[in-house]
Amino acid sequence: MLTPEVPARLAADRESAESMIRARGVRVTASRVAVLRAVNEQPHADADTLTQAVRSRLGAVSTQAVYDALALFKQLGLVRRIEPAGSPARFETRVGDNHHHVTCRQCGTIADVECPTGSPPCLTPPDAQDFVIDEAEVIYWGLCADCQQKPV
Repeated sequence: MLTPEVPARLAADRESAESMIRARGVRVTASRVAVLRAVNEQPHADADTLTQAVRSRLGAVSTQAVYDALALFKQLGLVRRIEPAGSPARFETRVGDNHHHVTCRQCGTIADVECPTGSPPCLTPPDAQDFVIDEAEVIYWGLCADCQQKPV
């Protein structure tokens, strides 16, 4: 049986995706399996891109079904939702670890980067206003290698 600590990114095939969904105690459906596989195959994709991937695999699937599956998977810890400024929400199956993201200012490419401190939270504010901080989301911004080569 899979545990929440097992990275969902291992769910590349249908059987693995089904097992991961079933292990969380929810009903396995073709659309849920297709959504989880699409997120795994296209890390950092937005919901519209994932909807097109699911439709190419299954045919007719409502946009709402994809959004519902993404929300459920986030709640279950199967996907992570990131929201870079100026970009729609993106989804990935790399969960259960403490990593961050680097985003290209020009083309919007997003890549995973390891946490510089190793353990969460990576940042502790000097005055947390009586909050108990358990997570800090860090997004590094710059230009990817391809955009660095483009003339200005």
